[in-house]
Amino acid sequence: MSTATLDSRPEAPSAPQRRPGWWHLPASLAVLSLLALLVFGVGAPRGSRTAFRIAEDGDLNPGGILPHDVILPTGPTAIVCAMLALLIAAVLGATAATARPLPGRLRPGLTIAFALLWVTAFLAWAFHGSTVALGAMLQTMMVLAVPLAFGALSGVLSERAGVINIAIEGQLLFGAFGAVLLGSMTGSAWIGLLAAPVMALVIGAALALFAVGYQVQQIIVGVVLNVFAIGLTSFFFGTVMKQNPGTFNAPLRLPTIRIPVLADLPIIGRVLFEQTVLVYLMWIIVVLLTIALFRTRWGLRVRAVGEHPRAADTVGIDVNRTRWSNVLLGSAVAGLGGATLTIGTGVAFGEEMSAGKGYIALAAMILGRYHPVGALAAALLFAFADALQLRLGTLPAGTGAGIPSQFLLMLPYIVTLFAVAGVVGRVRVPAADGIPYVKQ
Repeated sequence: MSTATLDSRPEAPSAPQRRPGWWHLPASLAVLSLLALLVFGVGAPRGSRTAFRIAEDGDLNPGGILPHDVILPTGPTAIVCAMLALLIAAVLGATAATARPLPGRLRPGLTIAFALLWVTAFLAWAFHGSTVALGAMLQTMMVLAVPLAFGALSGVLSERAGVINIAIEGQLLFGAFGAVLLGSMTGSAWIGLLAAPVMALVIGAALALFAVGYQVQQIIVGVVLNVFAIGLTSFFFGTVMKQNPGTFNAPLRLPTIRIPVLADLPIIGRVLFEQTVLVYLMWIIVVLLTIALFRTRWGLRVRAVGEHPRAADTVGIDVNRTRWSNVLLGSAVAGLGGATLTIGTGVAFGEEMSAGKGYIALAAMILGRYHPVGALAAALLFAFADALQLRLGTLPAGTGAGIPSQFLLMLPYIVTLFAVAGVVGRVRVPAADGIPYVKQ
């Protein structure tokens, strides 16, 4: 047989290659499942029950189709949820080990199903002997999620254009400060709503000036601006607002806009359809920003600047101007999140009232893979952890799992750390993020 004949033989198809670190997610989910099985299921008090409140008085529930409370045995409920979660971990592990990708969106769907099962097992254990008011907990989650979501969207706008936005904390704080100050002076919460993004632009303009204009190290600039925002607002709070709170620090609140019928739906009605204008703005901005970034010429230009600014420059895109405009737009969006902390909830301004929410919003942006929808989902996750610790802290004596209050206070930050640690190595950051551009 000739050499040419041998060379012409078709090559055998190569076996699918497993991705590096393929076992990380399945192993983590398996450990969490076993934890739920042993602690939440086997470790649950014998004979205990947990009530899940589905419908409230006044909900749209014709004929009482939905029961007000669904009472389940704590241990068996947690065991069933843990076993189903372990099955999902096994499926994800088997497909990753054989390098056979799951079809379509089945993998993220299974991951979401795992999260719901694990949370259900935890709720059954943590609230045994008590009632889990699902609607009230989700309502609290939504209130807590809005500033995180606006902050994360601010980060998406800036970092998609190549500017690291550590200054979200300062933007939220300036937005909260401006909303109360101008709202109190004019006696109108609506004026405060307009003032919040304008005040946040001060931090955004400073960030763009130093990071884009003078090409200073962007992380350092962001941290310095956060400290500046804390110092300046604390100074005015101590010298102006405290002296005359009725004029400069009145607790104003935006009116609640209720959508008839939809607001009466069980569980989700008040969460989605009985909110202030800031919540509705959040949904609108997420939709518009998703379309703008991935379906318009403007979005293509922004992403090009964040990925390969020199190539964008060669086709006529003004790189630094694009970065300036995105940083300013992102700052205005973060200012709306700051307004949620004050006029969105009806409280007066307080020193350092952002309380690290800007950094959690930054983590939500990373966990959401620099996508508006992902950032919103991550913000909801972190807010749910915060709402959970608030609810657990109000349980009557003798009910619940008796989790120490110190751990409850740490819970939102623990969830943030674990969530970001699980994905930060696999998230693709915009290639030019944090790299100053010098036109040649």
